[in-house]
Amino acid sequence: MDRIDELFPGYDGKGRELIREAYGIAEKSLEGQTRGNGKPFLEHPVNVAKIAADEIGLPAECIAAVFLHEAGRFFQDNGVLEMKDFGKDVRTLVDGLNKISTIKPKDTRLEAENYKKLIVSYSKDPRVTVLKLADRLEVMRSLDIFPKASRERKVLETLMLYIPLAHQLGLYNMKSELEDIYFRYAEPEQYRAITNKLRSTEKDRQKLMTQFIEPLKNKLSEEGIKYKLKMRTKTAYSIWRKMQKQKVPFEGVYDVFAIRFIIDCEPDREKEHALCWKVFSRVTEEYESDTNRLRDWLSNPKPNGYESLHITVKNKDNVYLEVQIRTKRMDEIAENGLASHWSYKGIKHEETLDKWLVSVRHILEHPASASGDGQGYEEDDLPEPPSKEIFVFTPSGELRKLTAGATVLDFAFDIHSNLGIRCTGGKVNGKAVPIKEKLHTGDVVEIMSSKNQKPSKDWLNIVVTNKARTKIRQKLSEAEFQKAAEGKELLERRLKNWKMELNDEDLAVLMKKTQYKNVNAFFAAVGEGTVDIADIKNFLDRKETRTADETERQPEKAPSQVPASRKQAGATDDIMVIDARNVKSLDYKMAKCCNPVYGDDVFGFVSIKDGIKIHRMSCANAARLMERYPYRIQKVKWSETPATSSFQVTLKIIAAHEDSVINEIFDTVNSFKASIRNFNVSDNDRNGTYVIQIKLSVPNNLELDKVISQIRVKKNIIKVNRM
Repeated sequence: MDRIDELFPGYDGKGRELIREAYGIAEKSLEGQTRGNGKPFLEHPVNVAKIAADEIGLPAECIAAVFLHEAGRFFQDNGVLEMKDFGKDVRTLVDGLNKISTIKPKDTRLEAENYKKLIVSYSKDPRVTVLKLADRLEVMRSLDIFPKASRERKVLETLMLYIPLAHQLGLYNMKSELEDIYFRYAEPEQYRAITNKLRSTEKDRQKLMTQFIEPLKNKLSEEGIKYKLKMRTKTAYSIWRKMQKQKVPFEGVYDVFAIRFIIDCEPDREKEHALCWKVFSRVTEEYESDTNRLRDWLSNPKPNGYESLHITVKNKDNVYLEVQIRTKRMDEIAENGLASHWSYKGIKHEETLDKWLVSVRHILEHPASASGDGQGYEEDDLPEPPSKEIFVFTPSGELRKLTAGATVLDFAFDIHSNLGIRCTGGKVNGKAVPIKEKLHTGDVVEIMSSKNQKPSKDWLNIVVTNKARTKIRQKLSEAEFQKAAEGKELLERRLKNWKMELNDEDLAVLMKKTQYKNVNAFFAAVGEGTVDIADIKNFLDRKETRTADETERQPEKAPSQVPASRKQAGATDDIMVIDARNVKSLDYKMAKCCNPVYGDDVFGFVSIKDGIKIHRMSCANAARLMERYPYRIQKVKWSETPATSSFQVTLKIIAAHEDSVINEIFDTVNSFKASIRNFNVSDNDRNGTYVIQIKLSVPNNLELDKVISQIRVKKNIIKVNRM
């Protein structure tokens, strides 16, 4: 007995001879070719042929076509494959398989309907599709031998293409196995949890079935009803889908398994229905039934011809059991796919496709050597593709996962940050597109770039992925820092030549006038020429002229005539009005040691030279001053409304050494009524942290508290202190 006799004993001599000849060509053509596990590539067509023969029951012509197709994949151009002797049917099958093998996910965007339509157009014999499914099942069974990227792509293709196709063809056993393999790789932890629970409860299910039928045996025997009892356990994937849909744990899925009565009787509908209802009566007499879960598809068969009675009952231990009652004829229809099972699953279809599927079904229903009994599939849900993600490919076929709505620019940054920064556009499925082009699952994307390209703020409106946003902001910040340094140096040089000075108050007025929220943006605008240095000079000139005129017009006042609640000309901070009662002729200043902000809890300290110094109650010097100089402590309070919205405060931030942390701080500050006046970063190599000092301008302590609290909750922030 040779290998073909061992592998395919179910065929007659003529069939085995046909397979033997095709196998010999494949063996010769594939010599030296290996799979990812190092074994001969011939292992793949052998396994596919075994599935087609043993598990589906296809004729010998289909088995021969599998070997000839695989041989032709490698040696079509060398003229090795001669198919004239194999007959028209085999040639048609091989031609169809060769054409289908050229279909790539990029041609279909992984949409099952388009994929099936391509198969229809490429194949004259619908059995080609069944062979393609057998091929995919063998690949999924051998998934571990493929590299990770290829494995992920095949898992996705199986979910979105092959599982729905197997379902429509009525190949339910194949569908269930593909689902479970997909589930094992896509959700390994969930898969292990459910399969382990199924294993641990298998004996319990057997016991439940034995206990269930025991009180019914005599009653059914007395009625003269002959039957076979089967237990059908849901697949791990089906159970998981139920758990997700119903939001229940494993124990909350009532129909983990079903007990099925298969009644043996003549194929006469009236007699069949009568026997089914008799069994139903005996079951519901013995067990409490849930009438809400009764499904009567005897009186009203489904459009596809499916007939059965489904009822959920509860035993004495309060365990719910699903019971299915049908005759042998009904079971064969449900199991072997004689009904158009796909039509009530909510899958899209059209007339021409349905006709083709019916022809496929007819061939499957009348195989040359049928084998095995099918497993019915009662799920109401098909696998759902990911809705928040898309899957696209590089020109080399590498699979990339992106957020739904991602653009060409997102894809470029996903490949590499430097490629994203230089991206000028791309090609999607060979067509040139701009950087803002949105991508779809299955697209093949090639990035176009230029070394002269630079990111702009508009890019932030184009991208949707966090990686792209972070990298763009980081690059924009780096460019702004560089431009700000150049602008600041230029302005300082000019001011020095003009013998002028730009203090913080003047800078705040200029920033408000030019509508820049932070110092870096303002100085960057100076460096770019957006803010004209001549305008700054004119502003300072007008200020000096105005100050001189006001000084000449104002009569001198004796110090004793100036109320302490008003700001003095010599004061360094004219932002706030402080009511300091019973203290005359004294200026006030904000203490630099604690930088009070409007709304802070404060006190005044009467100094000899600088009038009243306003300290925060939480100032590090407060306890010492109150203890040593209690007679110089003055109660003060803020006016009801501030005279300005610019208070200076310094924060010290310790952060993890992550590139994104600086951008996160900038974004947080800019989201509130605060602006950055100065920013300094130093590295602490010993601890692997950034030490950041940031000087802010804020309107009050409430807004400052918001800024501090939001910075503190950022992932990479270790500590935030107000100085």
